[in-house]
Amino acid sequence: MNNLEDMASYFHKGVSVTPQRGDLLISEPFLPDPNFERTVVLICENNQDGSIGFILNKPSLVSLSDVFEELEHFDKKLLVGAPVQQDSMHFLHRGALNLDGGIKIGEGIYWGGNFEQLKILIQNNRISTSDVIYFLGYSGWAPGQLDEELKENSWIVSSGATESQVFDLDAELLWREVLKNMGGKFRMFSNYPTDPRLN
Repeated sequence: MNNLEDMASYFHKGVSVTPQRGDLLISEPFLPDPNFERTVVLICENNQDGSIGFILNKPSLVSLSDVFEELEHFDKKLLVGAPVQQDSMHFLHRGALNLDGGIKIGEGIYWGGNFEQLKILIQNNRISTSDVIYFLGYSGWAPGQLDEELKENSWIVSSGATESQVFDLDAELLWREVLKNMGGKFRMFSNYPTDPRLN
């Protein structure tokens, strides 16, 4: 293959490009947008009104205790959900927490819910730091925008995120591990260097 466009076409050939709630978007290795370089995005909504998701592997410099002093013992870094509304906070949690109002995204994966209820669980040491992920901002696409990006081969779709992928895998390893788990040509894709000139 002589160029990046040829490589992208090869790796996307035959891959479904209609992400559903609970699917993962994996950025192709040489995506030029620095906001999404080698990111894994969990899709939480994708319909005629647009798409919403959260980057699972982009830590911020902010801890939960920086935002909520009463949770100072629950020292966990917030993730950068993406460029949209980074002054807002969102969270994913394991279904076992049974928070009121949570939206099921996948098996064992829930989005949002009663935050006051969550704070009580944290203050009473009834959950661990691996049970919840917090995000500053979110990834948002206008109607049709994500479809266009998929046609441009900016993303690979992995169906049905697992609870382990979302909550347990190290953020620095997630992009590679998801591609490896997809097998076949994607396993090779996961080993591409960040700088294509090094390949």
